[in-house]
Amino acid sequence: MIIDGRAADLCETGFLEGTFLVPHFILDELQHIADSSDSLKRARGRRGLDILNKIQKMVGVDVRIIDEDFPHIKEVDAKLVVLAKKMNAKIITNDLNLNKVAELQGVRVLNINELCNALRPAVLPGETIRVFVLKEGKEAGQGVAYLDDGTMIVVDNARRSIGRNVDVVVTSVLQTTAGRMIFTRLKEDTEREELQVARG
Repeated sequence: MIIDGRAADLCETGFLEGTFLVPHFILDELQHIADSSDSLKRARGRRGLDILNKIQKMVGVDVRIIDEDFPHIKEVDAKLVVLAKKMNAKIITNDLNLNKVAELQGVRVLNINELCNALRPAVLPGETIRVFVLKEGKEAGQGVAYLDDGTMIVVDNARRSIGRNVDVVVTSVLQTTAGRMIFTRLKEDTEREELQVARG
């Protein structure tokens, strides 16, 4: 969770209250990632340490580093669950697998992704939205766009509109554990069909 930049944003809003417990084994893991030979991992680890540092400096946020460890448990996720259970604490995460494991063991979880999904504006079939078609989709002729929150929008028959802003009509919304996908078609295509139907 600490590697996720949204963690600091969430703390700044004041929505999360209480004491943030950061186990030393999580710091060790972050340090290990920050020292990785893989440049991407290294950057993620360093970002995690920077975010934790930022949270520690926030007024009204109480961060405590705790030394408790469970040497007989190797997996960091498993250690977190055992620690949360022992301290009657909640786990803040964006990791779906950790979420499932914790819930199975009766540990409360605050999932950042679920929070973001809950706060996304509702988009309904039939609604018109304006999007920038960024690239080609998987299926022939499709275009792909994104909302500001990262939601993927698939636009039928929009290959010719790549690199342009267009009005699209929502045809369906698919909610998955990984997030939300919105399926649309170009408004001009919808209007053309409606006109043909009206003319009979």
